Amino acid sequence: MKKIAFAIVLAASMLTLLGCKKQKTEVSDPVAELKSRGVFVIGLDDSFPPLGYRNDDNEIVGYDIDLAKEVASRLGVAFKAQPIDWDAKEMELETGKIDCIWNGFTITEDRKAALSFTEAYLNNAQVVVVRNDSGISSLADMAGKKIGLQRGSSAQEAVDGNPDFSASLAEIVMFRDNITALNDLDIGGVDGVVMDSVVANYSIAQTKKPFTVLSEALSNEAYGVGFRKTEPKLRDEVYNILKEMKADGTVAGISTKWFGKDISVIE
Repeated sequence: MKKIAFAIVLAASMLTLLGCKKQKTEVSDPVAELKSRGVFVIGLDDSFPPLGYRNDDNEIVGYDIDLAKEVASRLGVAFKAQPIDWDAKEMELETGKIDCIWNGFTITEDRKAALSFTEAYLNNAQVVVVRNDSGISSLADMAGKKIGLQRGSSAQEAVDGNPDFSASLAEIVMFRDNITALNDLDIGGVDGVVMDSVVANYSIAQTKKPFTVLSEALSNEAYGVGFRKTEPKLRDEVYNILKEMKADGTVAGISTKWFGKDISVIE
């Protein structure tokens, strides 16, 4: 009986171990390790225009992509944009599948406790997008309405961080990405979508859909690049290159390409 019980415990332990994600082994010099490996891998949600998304040719393009490609070039390595499950982004980073999270990644206190962030490179806000014919013109008008947002995003944190607003809603619908949420708004499945202002304004300008961004923001925030907590040296190397790019006009050129002007906040 004891042998059977031991075998059951052993089998259960092995299954548990097999089911666990292996964390990346800590290295003493992550910059040297990356250069030796020869490729800089960023994790992103590939449906997040204009920061990182797939164009009509299925290529991953965007503002963050252009910045990261130039950083990789100045590091002397190849560049790879790796789409990830945004709801599991921290796990993707910790297991070593990617070198950083770079895709409109909002800096928050909770995330700063778990990750190593660069300084902000772009400002943003969490806003509500509604249909032009909705009759909704303020956050108060959302009372009793149904909103959509991307699961695991800063939009979800913004709603959770505004308990009065959250409590006033009839329902919160979670989506895999913002594009799906906006499509649901277009057909009347939800009454509003909470999302990043940078993405919302770009999407409306590109698609010409009859949407409006409410003037009241749920929260103001900033974007940074997230690295493993154990790799501040790589974080600093990347941000120092961004500062060089800012000083020599490269960042201004990339920003103007995507936004029509330089909206970066690097240094």
